[in-house]
Amino acid sequence: MKVGIIGTGNIGTDLLVKVQRSQILECGMFAGRNSESTGIKIAKSMGVRTSYDSIKAIMNDPDCCEIVFDATSAKVHLDNAPILKELGKYTIDLTPSQFGKMCIPAINMEECLDTYNINLITCGGQAAVPIAYAIMKVHPETGYIEVAASISSKSAGPGTRVNIDEFTQTTRDAIVSFTGVPNAKAIITLNPAEPPVLMHNTIYAKINNPRINEIRSEIKAIAEKIQKYVPGYKVVLEPVAEHERVTTMVEVIGLGDFLPKYSGNLDIITCAALSMAEEYAKERLNNKTRF
Repeated sequence: MKVGIIGTGNIGTDLLVKVQRSQILECGMFAGRNSESTGIKIAKSMGVRTSYDSIKAIMNDPDCCEIVFDATSAKVHLDNAPILKELGKYTIDLTPSQFGKMCIPAINMEECLDTYNINLITCGGQAAVPIAYAIMKVHPETGYIEVAASISSKSAGPGTRVNIDEFTQTTRDAIVSFTGVPNAKAIITLNPAEPPVLMHNTIYAKINNPRINEIRSEIKAIAEKIQKYVPGYKVVLEPVAEHERVTTMVEVIGLGDFLPKYSGNLDIITCAALSMAEEYAKERLNNKTRF
């Protein structure tokens, strides 16, 4: 099944490499605005059709793809989304726009195949919300959850930096939406250390008398689900309890496709996007009707 990618930066290019390696997907259009971008040059070297007209390339040739990945920015996606809906494209939004249905494959993949536009939240959301979700399954009375994401500043390109405000708000909103916790907070730190640090997400939860063994079991189970599509995902600090606070930490190492392995923050969202596209393609190719 053919896909279109809008956005030729780091995320779009890493996604392109993953798509071209897929057994059931191929890139029918790789479109951006910068004719000199590294992504455009890589796509051309692969023999992939390219354009500098961004979404207009798909508008002018709707048959070039059935699935569209939007790897632009939150603001741009708000303009692109209604156009892609009109064109009948299954749209996977890799920006923190919050326009479409929030999607974390390990939690709600099935229902996200039934809507035309899904939003992959943020890298921190993909990494940490499943952990918060697991904690809330054991302790639904939890009153507060906090996520602190730390990534290498080298892995935060222009697109990531322009979306920092959207990142924190969208991650926080996703925690609340998926878990039902009444109060939540999200923080991101860009670490300039050399050599570059790996992506780490620390999750804190305020819980009275936590059943720590049950929490560990739920976190282990959901981490294994994530690892099926994000191999570099790992719980590096199992849940510990101290003074009615539960703390745990996850790490993400990238696959090293286009981006360096320390850019796990970008890799987790492209892996999630690929997983959703492949599942959608499988069902469509098996003649299952969706939206």
